[in-house]
Amino acid sequence: MQVNYYSINSFAKTTTGGNPAAVVLDSERFTKDEMLKIANSIGFSETAFVFKSNKADFEVRFFTPKAEVDLCGHATIGLFSVLSNLNKIKSGKYKILTKAGILEIKVEKDGSIFMEQTTPIFSNIINTEEIIDSLRIKKEDLINELPCQIVSTGLKDIIIPVKDISILNSINPNFDKIKDISKKYNVIGYHLFALSDSNNIIASCRNFAPLYEINEEAATGTSSGALACYLYKYGVIDKTEEILLEQGISMNKSSLIKANLEIKNKKINKVLVGGLALNLKLEEISI
Repeated sequence: MQVNYYSINSFAKTTTGGNPAAVVLDSERFTKDEMLKIANSIGFSETAFVFKSNKADFEVRFFTPKAEVDLCGHATIGLFSVLSNLNKIKSGKYKILTKAGILEIKVEKDGSIFMEQTTPIFSNIINTEEIIDSLRIKKEDLINELPCQIVSTGLKDIIIPVKDISILNSINPNFDKIKDISKKYNVIGYHLFALSDSNNIIASCRNFAPLYEINEEAATGTSSGALACYLYKYGVIDKTEEILLEQGISMNKSSLIKANLEIKNKKINKVLVGGLALNLKLEEISI
């Protein structure tokens, strides 16, 4: 069976940056097993399959090469960039039905795509000894004042505060141990950050998800939303608009992710994450 798909780099700063995602339109003809096989054959960290919906503008299902997941930020940004580039949609607001619920998407006139995420859930604080062992670092390489904590705005990640960017970029993790800890706590993986000394960028990040056969990812939208909420909760930032996060530097895939938080009565009421997607290509595989 021949399958056409679009590849695009989400959250890209340049055409060589960002996180590649695949988008398959008109997916009604595929079974779940076929979608998994397609995602595995494409080999990107995430593939978005698009369906018609009577509950939203589109229904979207997301697959890693190994499994279906409830939500994926960078694949959603990629999807709406594809639809915009193909002139199937205009700037404005849309809704998508996902396994994480019905979420709002905002398409800006400049091509930026913003995705609503679920409001944050803060759960287990993880013992740092487990974390440092799996990352092959020392306890003093972490920010003592901040916890290693599971946070979700659609998918659960362990947020890990690293003392500085040089330490962050030098980390050579033990992926087998990260996989075991991810299983133990039922999370997608680790999202590490170090605060930036840039006037504009809040933090530099790395993301490890070996449990889903993604050792490292150049840009992760859902994790970035969770991190923005974490930074606000713990008083690291007081701004709620244009929270800029960079990722993919250690992979030579420079990515820029924007987060906006809506606050009501001192609580996070809405989370939006967005950015640009570049380098659109139509491709084909056989399965």
